[in-house]
Amino acid sequence: MEQHDMKGQLTDKRGGHAPLSHEDAALAGGRHWKRDAEALRLYLRALVVLDTGVLALSILLAYVARFGSAVPPKTTVPYALFAPLLLLIWLLGLRSLGAYDDRVVGYGADEYRRVISAGGRIFASIALAAFFVDPGISRGFVILSFVIGTTGLVVSRFLARKKLQRARRLGAGWSRKVLVVGDTAQVMGLVHTFNREPHAGLQVVGACLPDALLAPGRQNLAGVPVIGSFRNIPGAAAAVGADTVAVTASGELTATRLRRLGWQLEGSGIDLMLAPALTDVAGPLVHTRPVAGMPLVYAETPELRGIHQFIKSMLDRSVSAIALILLLPLLAALAIAVKIDSPGPVIVRQVRVGRGGREFGLFKFRTMVLNADAVLAELAARNEEEGLLFSFRHDPRLTRMGRLLRKWSLDELPQLVNVLLGHMSLVGPRPPLPTEVARYDGDIARRLLVKPGMTGLWQVSGQSDLSWEDGIRLDLYYIENWSLTADLIILWKTFGAVVNSRSAY
Repeated sequence: MEQHDMKGQLTDKRGGHAPLSHEDAALAGGRHWKRDAEALRLYLRALVVLDTGVLALSILLAYVARFGSAVPPKTTVPYALFAPLLLLIWLLGLRSLGAYDDRVVGYGADEYRRVISAGGRIFASIALAAFFVDPGISRGFVILSFVIGTTGLVVSRFLARKKLQRARRLGAGWSRKVLVVGDTAQVMGLVHTFNREPHAGLQVVGACLPDALLAPGRQNLAGVPVIGSFRNIPGAAAAVGADTVAVTASGELTATRLRRLGWQLEGSGIDLMLAPALTDVAGPLVHTRPVAGMPLVYAETPELRGIHQFIKSMLDRSVSAIALILLLPLLAALAIAVKIDSPGPVIVRQVRVGRGGREFGLFKFRTMVLNADAVLAELAARNEEEGLLFSFRHDPRLTRMGRLLRKWSLDELPQLVNVLLGHMSLVGPRPPLPTEVARYDGDIARRLLVKPGMTGLWQVSGQSDLSWEDGIRLDLYYIENWSLTADLIILWKTFGAVVNSRSAY
């Protein structure tokens, strides 16, 4: 005989557990699903309003910048008619390219690409139309409208995304509800991936396992309720209010069963997502090509050498040289402050390991007392890091000026000299110590395929708050998916991470 415990979990009198019934799961998650679905719809409507305001303001600014207080020349199509028509066409272009698709909005670069693509296509269409029928509209006005408008859309989308991601991290909803389907290990891996990045907006609300894996006593998996088996996946998804079914690897999920599952989900409003075993490879390196009716996934290898690496090296050295010149007054002021604050050298040289295992001297402003290394053994028990790193908050070895420098990452500015000398890159994996490298094994050694960086995914994703495993995962992800575009994005995000200064110590 079955009964419900205080938490609404399905139990029997012998203390065993069974998979949650569809009715119980619906009661547990239905209200939250409706709330989050409505929140997402409101967010998308707010984006439309925001985009309309940004575009209207951009067109107005372009008009003022082009004509000022002067009266514009007469045209076949008056500006009073052309401006709102341009605004309407632009909004329709954004919608037609999926800039308001809830599967794209709020995560990844695809949202920005669609926004930029919409502006580019509309601009090209107007230029082509003007070639055949010249309405007399100023080219400068049109160009300014698209430059200001596209920039404004990207900036406003960025700010709106920050608000959305913050709400998701705080558990305020605004996420898609996911039912994960697959074998135990694959389901647990996918759940861990989604939970690791809550700002992506994919919240797992249930799991379905093969019949053979539904052992007596299993009530949840990785903190996720097990809804049932593969027999009625659409019913299980509807029961927990899932709007997405994420299918991962399983021997029972044949191509035929997946095709039928897609048919069963048609018209239900539930999306089907396939999570292949190929992980930690970014979208730009993954391409799908239909062959004999099958979608084959191709994964390109990252270009770690050649012309792209040469461009990256030249860009690193050029930027570092310019930065050193511009920051020279700040560097001098910081050097004086370090010298006055405590006795010892202003700059310290730490031995680190670079590309190919070659050691180099990394330059930093001194942030610790002179006998810092001598007391390291006494503080080893207070280490807050797992793995091979040593770090903890409120380190007593830090000087007063050192705490300030580390809070704002100013102690790392002398590393611009390392970048100029070719020892480091602006973006790359965290520069490791020789003692760390000596204990590298397996995949970790791949970090030495590229130059270490002043910043990287490890910094913009949490820096000192990251676990050892997550830091390694991010470094390997960066190496496997390296591109110049990714470097520029990381550099942009670094400014925000430095300003927040929450995880630097």
